[in-house]
Amino acid sequence: MSSNLQQQPRPQSPAGDGPLQRRRLRLPRTTALVAVALAATLSWSTVGPAASAPAPSPAPKDASAAAVTFEDGFDGPAGSAVDGSKWLIETGDNVNNHERQWYTGGSDNAALDGQGNLVITARKENPGNYQCWYGRCEYTSARLNTSGRFTQQYGHAEARMKLPRGQGMWPAFWMLGQDIGQVGWPESGEIDVMENVGFEPGTVHGTLHGPGYSGADSIGGSYTLPNGEKFADGFHTFAVDWSPGSITWSVDGNVYQTRTPADLGGREWVFDKPFFLILNLAVGGYWPGDPDGSTTFPQELVVDYVRVSTADQR
Repeated sequence: MSSNLQQQPRPQSPAGDGPLQRRRLRLPRTTALVAVALAATLSWSTVGPAASAPAPSPAPKDASAAAVTFEDGFDGPAGSAVDGSKWLIETGDNVNNHERQWYTGGSDNAALDGQGNLVITARKENPGNYQCWYGRCEYTSARLNTSGRFTQQYGHAEARMKLPRGQGMWPAFWMLGQDIGQVGWPESGEIDVMENVGFEPGTVHGTLHGPGYSGADSIGGSYTLPNGEKFADGFHTFAVDWSPGSITWSVDGNVYQTRTPADLGGREWVFDKPFFLILNLAVGGYWPGDPDGSTTFPQELVVDYVRVSTADQR
């Protein structure tokens, strides 16, 4: 996103057992367990020029030195919930990002499809009479994370996914510093591996947030598919390669940006510590805007797998 968008400053997340937050988000008002560990915010902007698909260079892979430290291929019977030993499901709404959905628990909005995929579904519904920051919630969706189950410092993290489509959709695959409960956001650091907003169906964003460079002042770039292709039309692999003092983003093996402390103008680099993973599908918010008459429901974020390894595979 360009920095001239009119956007709200991202809140710091509370420590301890206050409401959960995610980039631009006040998360679960209801899930104390989630609240203990998280409290972050999803980014709604990136700073830096967009990179179009023809330009990026391929990212050569050297998997020989890689050791897989986390992997979920989402195998299991259709309708099953995610593996609770790997994922924590968050519940609640998000006033700070002005998202419109209620994140539900169990398998209501995040379930295996029986074909090796996780499907996070956004619906226009309110079966539980959920109350959001703006009144009676209009939508449901899901958000899950690995806090307390898996963290890693450095390596290669990737997810193969097919994104939803439509105005107001906001899927993301991202990471937060595990110390967020102690230091708050953005001091915890945030690495957005992939964000997409519905009004840019062929573009994804990769972003860093930290002290002095968060929200509209975040550091990042974007990648656009060639020939008018859309990320909702098929699966794509979104990845970061992370080493001391360097993070590189790629889509389908095509590198589109690398960030180092030199990009921060003297501000603190907070990415040399363990982070945990987050997957979610938000509906509405400051960045994507709300759904409108052109938006159809349900919408799905389909995740083939999530994998993390120790080696920087650039």
